[in-house]
Amino acid sequence: MPKLMIMPPQNSQLQTWAEIIKKELPDYMIFMPKTDEEVNEYLPITDAVYGWVSPEKLPLAKKLQWLQSPAAGPSVGFYYPELIEHPVVVCNPRGIYNDHIAQHILMFVLSLARGLPSYIDAQRAGIWDSNARKSGYIDLAEATALIVGVGGIGHETAKLCTAFGMRVLGVDQRWEYTIPDIERHVPEELDTLIPLADFVIVTTPHTPETEGMWNSDRFRLMKETAYFINIGRGKTTKLDDLVDALKNGMIAGCGLDVFEIEPLPADSPLWKMSNVLITPHIAVKDAQNISERHFEVFFENARLFAEGKQLKNVVDKAMWY
Repeated sequence: MPKLMIMPPQNSQLQTWAEIIKKELPDYMIFMPKTDEEVNEYLPITDAVYGWVSPEKLPLAKKLQWLQSPAAGPSVGFYYPELIEHPVVVCNPRGIYNDHIAQHILMFVLSLARGLPSYIDAQRAGIWDSNARKSGYIDLAEATALIVGVGGIGHETAKLCTAFGMRVLGVDQRWEYTIPDIERHVPEELDTLIPLADFVIVTTPHTPETEGMWNSDRFRLMKETAYFINIGRGKTTKLDDLVDALKNGMIAGCGLDVFEIEPLPADSPLWKMSNVLITPHIAVKDAQNISERHFEVFFENARLFAEGKQLKNVVDKAMWY
C-alpha cells in the first residue's frame, strides 16, 4: 500500500483532491498532517509527498521515492544540494499554463507591434491623435520572434507566432516538443540570434544559470527597434539594466508580467514609461481550468506511481526544471 503525504499548509481543495485519490485509488494511505510533529511522525514511512520537504526534514524521508512539486517554477530554495543528491524523483505540473500564458504573450506582441501604449495614453488624455504612436509599426508577417525557453509555454507561443507569419527562432537546452516552422538553437548560440529578433520573448525558469542573464550586455545586442517580453521568471532580468536600455533607446520597449522584485516598487521608472506594458504577474490568474489541470497531473502521477510506472513531468533536479 503506497503512502502519500500532503504537506501543510492545506486547504479545502487539497482535502478534496485527497478524497478523490482515496476513492479512485483505494490502495493509497493518505496522510494530511496539520502540525510539525505529525510531519515528523509520518515522513519516515511515507513513499510520496505533495508539497515541499525542507533540508531539515529530508533526513527523515527514508522511504521517499516521489515528490510532486505544486509549482512548475517553485520559489528559490525548493531545490537544494541534499534534495538534488537524494534518489527521490521530483515531478512538477508544467504544461498546465501553456495556452493561457502564450495568449498573454501575444497580447504584448500585438499591442507593442501596433503602438497601442501610445494610443492608450492619447485615449486617457482625451486626445484624437492619429500620430500618437512613438515607435515604428511592425508587420508581424515580416517580423522575427526569438523565444528563449521552448518548453510548453514557448512551444505554444511559437505556434501562435507562426500563425501570424512570423519567423520564429527558438533557444532551449532541452528540446521536448516537436514544433514545425521553428528554427532550433542551443543556448550557446543566443548572443548571435538576439540581433536578428524584433521580439525577444523570455519564458525561461529561474535557475542558477538563468539568473540575471538578461542584462546590459544582452540588451545592447538587441535592435533599437526590438521589444523585450518577459513572462518566465523575474529574476532572469536585471531591472536596472532594462530601465537603462529603455532610457537610452537601446530597445524600443517591453512587456513584463514578472519582475526581479515583486511587487514592482512604486518608484520604479517602468511604471511611467510610455513604451512599457506591465501586468502584475497575472498571466494565469483567474483562468478557470487551472485547478482541474493541476489535479489531473497530480492524479495521473499518483496512478502511475501505484502501478510502478514511469512518472510524468520528471524534473532534472540539478537544473531546477
